[in-house]
Amino acid sequence: MAQIRLDEVGKVYPGGVTAVDRLSLDIADGEFMVLVGPSGCGKSTALRMIAGLEDVSGGTISIGGTPMNEVAAKDRDIAMVFQNYALYPHMTVAQNLAFALQTRRVPKDEINRRVGQVARMLGLDELMSRKPAALSGGQRQRVAMGRAIVREPQAFLMDEPLSNLDAKLRVSMRASLAQLHERLGVTTVYVTHDQTEAMTLGHRVCVLRDGVLQQVDTPQNLFSRPANLFVACFIGSPAMNVATARLEREGAGAAVTFGGHRLPVPAATLAARPALAGYADREVILGARPSDFEDAALADPGWARMPVTAALTEQLGSEIHVMFSLPTPPVQHADLAALAAGGSEADETGVVLDPGTRWIARVSARSKITQGTPAELAVDTTALYFFDPETGASITH
Repeated sequence: MAQIRLDEVGKVYPGGVTAVDRLSLDIADGEFMVLVGPSGCGKSTALRMIAGLEDVSGGTISIGGTPMNEVAAKDRDIAMVFQNYALYPHMTVAQNLAFALQTRRVPKDEINRRVGQVARMLGLDELMSRKPAALSGGQRQRVAMGRAIVREPQAFLMDEPLSNLDAKLRVSMRASLAQLHERLGVTTVYVTHDQTEAMTLGHRVCVLRDGVLQQVDTPQNLFSRPANLFVACFIGSPAMNVATARLEREGAGAAVTFGGHRLPVPAATLAARPALAGYADREVILGARPSDFEDAALADPGWARMPVTAALTEQLGSEIHVMFSLPTPPVQHADLAALAAGGSEADETGVVLDPGTRWIARVSARSKITQGTPAELAVDTTALYFFDPETGASITH
């Protein structure tokens, strides 16, 4: 059994810098847990503490029910896969795979059996006599994975193992990792700053910010039921649109007004989210996923309409991104400090949108909306998100 448990674990560096702040996390035996967050959020430090490469300032780490705080890294029966592969350049692939077993004095027949099995599993058979310098990035990463697998540890710890690969190879390696975990069933803790990687790989995902746990849940729940504004805007691509809005009563339902627009909030939505009643006639932070928009000409007739001017369109083949501005200042909140820039915004093409809040709608590739022209968008108001303007907490979570 390789359940990993972190109980109020903290890491404070000299000078009082807190990297991880009272992190509590239960990782089930066989689970694929992903730690995700922006640079400097403490995810790699947490992983290194599990591995025994960093001392723990407070709390307890247990693996398989055994406290590990005082156990040396080499005795924890875990295997790490690093971002930089960390292969021995003077050794062949076969020697790299076998090295950890040789140092543990595993019998030669057993070494050959394990190395051969892992080589077949990862498609390394034809590369066994090559040295790392003769391998591509993807091949080196497979060897690094193989070197961890061949040890048959209690758990795998992976620190951004795909970040040095190009985009196409990352997608391929993600699929291979998922299949590998399905086959091996070994407890895995995986660190990444890429939320797409986190969502596609993790059974559950732990979102960290400044060393503090924000939410741990399944990928789908993180997307549809974020605990706060930070999680809502970090998870999802393109990111959630947000604006300061006023929630007003309207018959049996309500409406939100923002940036010259007024969207109805159905009575059924209010009934399903009773906490919203306490925010009637008050300001809230409104959120809308780009995927909950559509070209009005192609949308469900029951969806609310938003007339806008398409400042920029991005043709992506399977869909179109329509960017438009709202004549209202960007939301100022601590949860968004690392995720959104204020003022005018420019994309990498150099096209600057009008001052205000930039929103993005993801519409069908069949849309006729073109850049620089008026457009009518439809939005599914049953899927709107609402956040407390002071705390940033989800009102309906």
